[in-house]
Amino acid sequence: MKGENCVSGYGFHGGGFALIVVLFILLIIIGASWL
Repeated sequence: MKGENCVSGYGFHGGGFALIVVLFILLIIIGASWL
């Protein structure tokens, strides 16, 4: 229950922050490979 609430809301404690970091890293890797 706690995890779902964290992800659905913009919870930066744990899951939400990790998800944003992973997406950001993927964006950088994809961008670098396209250059």
